[in-house]
Amino acid sequence: MVTETGNSIIHAAVLLLKGEIVAIPTETVYGLAANALNEDAVSAVYIAKERPYHNPLIVHLHSIKEIEKYVTDVPPAAHTLLKAFAPGPLTVLLPKKDIVPDIVTAGLPHVAIRIPAHPIAQALLKAVNLPLAAPSANRFSGISPTSVQHVQKHLDGIIPYILDGGMCDDGIESTVVGFENNTVVIYRQGAITEEQIKTALRDGVRVVHKTKTENNIAAAAPGMLHHHYSPDTPLLLTDNIHHCIAQYENEGKKIGTIRFDNIAKGIPLSKQIVLSAKGNMREAARNFYASLHYLDEMGLDVIICEYLPDYGLGKAINDRLKRAAAKHTAQVVQVMA
Repeated sequence: MVTETGNSIIHAAVLLLKGEIVAIPTETVYGLAANALNEDAVSAVYIAKERPYHNPLIVHLHSIKEIEKYVTDVPPAAHTLLKAFAPGPLTVLLPKKDIVPDIVTAGLPHVAIRIPAHPIAQALLKAVNLPLAAPSANRFSGISPTSVQHVQKHLDGIIPYILDGGMCDDGIESTVVGFENNTVVIYRQGAITEEQIKTALRDGVRVVHKTKTENNIAAAAPGMLHHHYSPDTPLLLTDNIHHCIAQYENEGKKIGTIRFDNIAKGIPLSKQIVLSAKGNMREAARNFYASLHYLDEMGLDVIICEYLPDYGLGKAINDRLKRAAAKHTAQVVQVMA
C-alpha cells in the first residue's frame, strides 16, 4: 500500500465512509481514525497499530450535543467540565449505549468521548457525520506523533492517507476523566491540568487519581498501561542528570539528554534537548514528543531525562516519562551495573 499525504478533508471523509482508516490531526497528537460504528474498521485500527484489544479507544465527536446519541447518562460534573473545556483536550468516560460496539470500549461499559478543537478535525467530523474512534497514529507503545513525519515513521505503507494539519499545538494527549458519585476520577493526566479541573468544578466535588493498570489487563481508560510512549532507545529518568551522565560517559556510551529549561554540561548541543528555555510548561509539552523522536533517531545508547517540576502540565509530562522509561528499566539498570 502507498500512503498518501495531503490536506483534502473530502478525500479523508470518503475513505472513512468506505470503512478505511486515516491518520488525522488534533490539537493533542495525530490520531488513527475509523468509523467508530463499523467494527471491521475499528479492528483495522487495532491491527495497524498492533494494539491489544483490551486497550479501549477514544471516540471523537464534533459537538457536545452529539454525546447523548452514544451514552446513557452525563453526570452534572461531566456537564460542567465539558462546558469549560470542550471542544478541547478533555476526554470524558461515560456509560455507553448499545450503538457503541464493544470493540471500541474493550468490552467495558463506559465509552471515552472527546470533542477535538483542531479546525481540520472539526471539519472532518462534520463532513462524515459519524463518531470517529482515533487512538494515536503510531505503533502500540511507541512515541506519540505530533507531526506528519512522525506518523510516516510508524505507519507509512500501512494506511492509505495522512491528513496533514501541521504540528499539534498542545503536544500531549487529552486528560481522561471519569465520574463516580460526587467524585471526578483522573484516569490519564494530560493537556488539561488537575488544577484547571478543580477550578472548574463546584465546591464539594472531589478529584482523585486512578492512572495505572497492568499491560495484560483491560484498562479502564486509554493511556493507563504501565509502559507506553516509548522510544526504541533505552530511556533513563532521573533526579540527578549530571551523576547519570558521568556514569555513562565513563563507559563510553553515546548519550542524549532532555531537560526542562537549561542545558546539561558536557553533552554536545546536537544531542540534548531543552524543552523550554523560558520555563514555559505549554512550550515544553508542545516540544516533548518531537524531542523524543529526534533523539531516538540518533543511534544513541541511552536518552537521559530529568523530571520536570511536578505541577500543572509538568505532572502530565512526568507521567509520560515514567511510562516511557518503564519499557527499558531492566535494560538500563544492566547497562549501569
